[in-house]
Amino acid sequence: MVKKKEKSVNVSGKPKHSLDANRDGGKTKTSGGARTAATVRRLKMYKNRPIRNSKGTILKHDLQSKELPCTRIMPDRRWFGNTRVVNQKELEFFREELSTRLSSNYNVLLKERKLPMSLLNDHQKQARVHLLDTEPFSDAFGPKTKRKRPKQLASDYEALVKKADGSQDAFVEKHGDSTSEGGEDGFRELVRHTMFDKGQSKRIWGELYKVIDSSDVVVQVLDARDPQGTRCYHLEKHLKEHCKHKHMILLLNKCDLIPSWATKGWLRVLSKEYPALAFHANINKSFGKGSLLSVLRQFSRLKSDKQAISVGFVGYPNVGKSSVINTLRTKNVCKVAPIPGETKVWQYITLTKKIFLIDCPGVVYHNSDTETDVVLKGVVRVTNLHDATEHIGEVLKRVKKKHLLRAYKISEWVDEYDFLLQLCKASGKLLKGGEPDLMTGAKMILHDWQRGKIPFFVEPPKQLEDEEIEDKEKTVEDDMAAAARRAINNVISSQKIDDFPVQKDLFDEDELKERNLPESGSELPA
Repeated sequence: MVKKKEKSVNVSGKPKHSLDANRDGGKTKTSGGARTAATVRRLKMYKNRPIRNSKGTILKHDLQSKELPCTRIMPDRRWFGNTRVVNQKELEFFREELSTRLSSNYNVLLKERKLPMSLLNDHQKQARVHLLDTEPFSDAFGPKTKRKRPKQLASDYEALVKKADGSQDAFVEKHGDSTSEGGEDGFRELVRHTMFDKGQSKRIWGELYKVIDSSDVVVQVLDARDPQGTRCYHLEKHLKEHCKHKHMILLLNKCDLIPSWATKGWLRVLSKEYPALAFHANINKSFGKGSLLSVLRQFSRLKSDKQAISVGFVGYPNVGKSSVINTLRTKNVCKVAPIPGETKVWQYITLTKKIFLIDCPGVVYHNSDTETDVVLKGVVRVTNLHDATEHIGEVLKRVKKKHLLRAYKISEWVDEYDFLLQLCKASGKLLKGGEPDLMTGAKMILHDWQRGKIPFFVEPPKQLEDEEIEDKEKTVEDDMAAAARRAINNVISSQKIDDFPVQKDLFDEDELKERNLPESGSELPA
């Protein structure tokens, strides 16, 4: 019989296992044969495997909970049927009701997150391209594909030339010869200087859309002297189509430069579309500050699900956006100047714990204004004009003679050149040899125009009836939201009765009296 070899027993008491961190490294201590404690821990981590039986079922695992859950599903018939269903007719009726209610700017949709807006607004689904309706799948792919010939505009060169001539004749009949080179006299207008495109760069529009995306309430600041000329219809359309949850307020700034009856008339006209308020920006003696603050507080109550709301101020350059923010804060927090383009980037200002204000650079919207219109709207700095005398003729047409007499002590003139000649002689604006400095005199007039020293305003259109805006359709809402909406309407209607401040020595008593407005919104040279 072969004698079995007995296993050696460790009687020394020293650890010899390879996974023991306290094991001696052997005879050569410098060889580093022993495993370090980190290596031992890593190797033990690899051995962390579940214990299975012969059939492969896991019996024990270190990461397995030792306590078995004792749970039971509540019996309910709702598990076996879809209870949240709606009839197709009811869904269409709800869509129509929702669209009619949201068409009014005085209605607010509450609890949007709890409504299935994807079902109610299905324009995105209809906007998809239905490829299978145009061509079946089997005709485009697979063994039965049908190759179609490309659609060509013309079969040969002669047919192409004939079609081009026909399209040219149709274009000339529709648009006339206005697009051809040279006018009736053979001359055409010079290329417009880039200075008159201020406020239309991509950077400025990027700042505008930053403010719109960050704002819950958008305040469009308008110049009370020409409210329709300083409105942005493109922005209003964008908010109606893509940002229905944002609210718009029209703010008539510089209301002290026009008579009170004109301010009331414009408030009646503008309040039919959006909530409109009159405002006079001044840190010490302001008007409309309390009304605007109360309206913003009511909007913060409407947005009760948010911790704070942001209010963005947008509008043309030099309409007083930064001055309005300074008036609300009662200190100079934004840099202001009587020249356009002072605000370069958007900035956040804290009004209260629940209301933040956002100042935006002035943006000029794409329209068909001439260079003179751009200058008179205050978009361009007068000091940068190469020839300021060419814009004086329009100023003399818009302003009454008595106001020019009071401002410059000139009673009669033949044309704008004669007016500038008399002004330079009276004010001492002369060059070497006694020649009049027409450029300096023209810039002085434009400075007075932009800063409101020369009175001018556009007359509001006539109203057949003083109709107050009423909510004919009432939405289902809670008491807090209803109270907030009533408070906003009360503030707007109360301003139409107030007496608005007007600067002294701008208008005489006859112009400040109430008058019957004409039917058209023609310009009134004030």
